[in-house]
Amino acid sequence: MQFTLDPDLPRALAPLAWLIGRWEGAGVVGYPTIESANFGQEIEVTHDGRPFLEWHSRTWLLNEAGEKVRPLATELGFWRPFEDGEVEFLLTHPTGIVELYYGKAEPAKIELRTDGVLRSPHAKEYNAATRLYGLVNSNLMWAMDMAAMGQPLQSHLSAELKRVG
Repeated sequence: MQFTLDPDLPRALAPLAWLIGRWEGAGVVGYPTIESANFGQEIEVTHDGRPFLEWHSRTWLLNEAGEKVRPLATELGFWRPFEDGEVEFLLTHPTGIVELYYGKAEPAKIELRTDGVLRSPHAKEYNAATRLYGLVNSNLMWAMDMAAMGQPLQSHLSAELKRVG
């Protein structure tokens, strides 16, 4: 699918413009405290003319045949770009966790680390994370390392998604 730049896109969003659209694909989840599994993912990234992007990600567990088994994680958030390639990524989760990532955007690559994590008293222990997003051969590829449940920062998620809209 060809990507075309929205003529109404605020100039400040240009470094993140490649994220805009609807993405679908699959990935792998694993961590010492859970069993490794495959997951499906759908991400929708939009803008309304203001200098930020809206983010909505949904994932679900896949069985051996690649069929949906049950919902996994949902993320709602915002990308906020700044001068010199700096970027913030604010995320909320229905599990009682709010994250603020901070990092750098380069052409077709974004590297982030948590600058803050807030947890409700009922949320699981979660302390820090890093995320890497990239546009590789027209696909959105991403990976996340996490420190949680008494474990040090280590690989947790990765996925490859195709632009579908």
